[in-house]
Amino acid sequence: MEIFKTKASLQAYLQEARSTGQKIALIPTMGALHEGHLSLLNYAKPISDIRVCSIFVNPTQFNDPKDLEKYPRPIENDIRLLESVDCDILFLPSVDEMYPDKNEVWHLDLGELDQIWEGEKRPGHFQGVTQVVYKLFTLVQPDIACFGQKDFQQVMVIKRMIAMKDLAIQLAICPIIRDQDGLALSSRNARLSEAGKRTALALSRSLQYVKDHIHDAIPLAEIKDKALQILTDTDGLSVEYFALCESSTLKEVDHIDFSKQHVALVTAWVEGVRLIDNMILNNLSN
Repeated sequence: MEIFKTKASLQAYLQEARSTGQKIALIPTMGALHEGHLSLLNYAKPISDIRVCSIFVNPTQFNDPKDLEKYPRPIENDIRLLESVDCDILFLPSVDEMYPDKNEVWHLDLGELDQIWEGEKRPGHFQGVTQVVYKLFTLVQPDIACFGQKDFQQVMVIKRMIAMKDLAIQLAICPIIRDQDGLALSSRNARLSEAGKRTALALSRSLQYVKDHIHDAIPLAEIKDKALQILTDTDGLSVEYFALCESSTLKEVDHIDFSKQHVALVTAWVEGVRLIDNMILNNLSN
């Protein structure tokens, strides 16, 4: 695995690879890698010639400085994990390398996607996400970009940006990886105790309840209420939001239109750790 820390060295390497017609996949991460991240690299392997994984804890997407400070950075372990799946390139830039202009201004009109759910709870978060992802897209010029479904709203934001900027990039949305009990893998899970991880299983149980009952002849509001009860009845868990939405716009719905895809979103706090999860409720390809 090649490791690059500067944009110039990475560009030079990729330019040579691109000149021979090799297809490039980009997997942007903030490190603290786990099986979920590795699944993105494995997804990209058969559909690309070069896989570029970036590790960069992007300061502009954190609206809480304490959250940025606490974010885990186990780089030695990350490198071992990337080598275990034969990653081709690790891009490991500094903040100064990514943001040489301290006065850089960025704003992308994301409409309601920037104002609801995560956008409302974390003002400026998606501006920071699109800012750094656009930098990476411009630098790497990937044919394919792989993102995890776990950050569902983020993926919809990136999809919107690709369309707005008319980028020739295939967006691959890779399924959530869960442990054997159903907990969605997350870098933040490392901050949970074993008891906290068991408490957090209520998130996936509530989502699964909705998916299991959307075909029932009962109002969607009743299904949502019972799913919420799973969360509120769980000691040590505090719900921030629970929503049933149309997938592309993330607008909340009061019934399921099976001609469109829908997703259930949940965010909750366990042991002072903010956890997010989601589940696709109906797959249009089925």
